[in-house]
Amino acid sequence: MQFTSRPRSQQTVRRSVIVAGKGYWSGLDNRVEIAPAPAGAGVVFVRDGVRLPAVVSLRVDAVARTNLQAGGVRLEMVEHLLSALAALEVDCCTVSLTADELPRLDGSSLAFVEAIDDAGVVPLEEPVAPLVACDRLRVGDDEAWIEVLPPRFPGLSVDYVLDYGPGPIGRQEFSIEITPDSYRRELARARTFITIDEADRLRAAGLGLDVSMQDLVVFGPQGPVDNRLRWPDECVRHKVLDLVGDLALAGRPIHGHVRAYRSGHRLNAMLAAKLVRAAVERDVCVPT
Repeated sequence: MQFTSRPRSQQTVRRSVIVAGKGYWSGLDNRVEIAPAPAGAGVVFVRDGVRLPAVVSLRVDAVARTNLQAGGVRLEMVEHLLSALAALEVDCCTVSLTADELPRLDGSSLAFVEAIDDAGVVPLEEPVAPLVACDRLRVGDDEAWIEVLPPRFPGLSVDYVLDYGPGPIGRQEFSIEITPDSYRRELARARTFITIDEADRLRAAGLGLDVSMQDLVVFGPQGPVDNRLRWPDECVRHKVLDLVGDLALAGRPIHGHVRAYRSGHRLNAMLAAKLVRAAVERDVCVPT
């Protein structure tokens, strides 16, 4: 069945709101101000006077995070904020930063969700024009892949399979229809996770030196180290949280059913780019 888009206006935050904290990689403090913006503005980051729209064409490759670069400015780990904005249907806002890396907070998007909810969301005078998948688009290979199919409901839904093989993370599966309520309830609290070997390699490289076991979930051979999971399948939920943020780089809401197997930031962004190209070529349905 082919669904049409849910009719709604573009939205922005009612008032400015601030989230502050240190970055994972740099350890630097960052004061993030999310402010209202007019219809058609999209989500735009501002750092040292340089404006960086949240679009996939500005994405640059990075390990285990999503970065944007333009005008000599490089922003790091934008995916958690973009995930919260996309899920809560904030289409237009200005995000001003005092450092290059967004705050790690508790490794989830919860603080951004709470800030957006505190500010409130208001409609603007122009309608949303989502990208509606008409046909299957896929990137990746047998080891890891992601695809989008026509929507199962008027919005974005996700089936994700995470597979770390034998060990405490193992294989996890999660399915969800993304709405503001379902995101708040099922995804926003899901935290960044790594293995203890990955954590040791980062510290050896001089990264994340002030990050504690409470700032994310670190898995040892027997499970989380000095921490407790919020859900038994918290890891796959965080993968879906990241996916929502990465796909937000399409620049418009995506209406489609996404299936993913071991996909990460690179493949997620590749699918977003493919959707944008398909829209230009009219291979996706773009409501008028």
